[in-house]
Amino acid sequence: MDTQWPARAAVFGASGGIGAAISRVLADRDVQVYAGSRSGEVPKHQNLRPFRFDLEDEESIAAAAETMAESPPQLVVIATGVLTLADGTGPERAAKAIDPQAMAQVMAINTIGPALIAKYVLPLMPRDERFVFAAISAKAGSISDNGIGGWHAYRASKAALNMLVKNWAIEMGRTHEQGCVIALHPGTVDTALSKPFQSNLPEGQLTNRRESALNLLGVMTDAGPGESGKLLDYKGREIPA
Repeated sequence: MDTQWPARAAVFGASGGIGAAISRVLADRDVQVYAGSRSGEVPKHQNLRPFRFDLEDEESIAAAAETMAESPPQLVVIATGVLTLADGTGPERAAKAIDPQAMAQVMAINTIGPALIAKYVLPLMPRDERFVFAAISAKAGSISDNGIGGWHAYRASKAALNMLVKNWAIEMGRTHEQGCVIALHPGTVDTALSKPFQSNLPEGQLTNRRESALNLLGVMTDAGPGESGKLLDYKGREIPA
């Protein structure tokens, strides 16, 4: 594997736990990183180029992609997502708890937002070079692996994201033979998203942010056209749809 790859990367969600850690690791490796967040605030590093975007504002995503057009990233990471909404609404335990507005918000952030990023960023990918386009997803989005139910909006939004990743992989594979589009399950990482659910975790199951970033970057670095369209965990193992 070419140790110089990637020379350029883009991280959407660079202020979040996993996204910030991935941005730092890449920047420390002398990768030039487009680092995006809703506020424009990202970790301080000479190799990070901040930009603003909002998952619910298509124009902001289009504008962000336009700034990358002259020097497109070879690695794109969508490190966004929500489990508990800002107002405290958490994942549903039963069907009777489904709230249409809350569900629409989860879908907007976990599924539609990444779809808009793909809409504007995938066309920037070179046809004659290797690239990896990765979206942080979740094992909870695997239909065949679901044995306990619940978390309806979150599971549905991630299952939909996994399907979109498969669609994008098929579409890009027709014209970009060296490209790879994947979904990633990071495991349980010590971030704000998992904080309310950490108390009952078995010993050793919680991963710190830097370790998670290293794990995921290892998977992305090794991924190629043969993995395109798949949901992979942080060890590179495929999770069934």
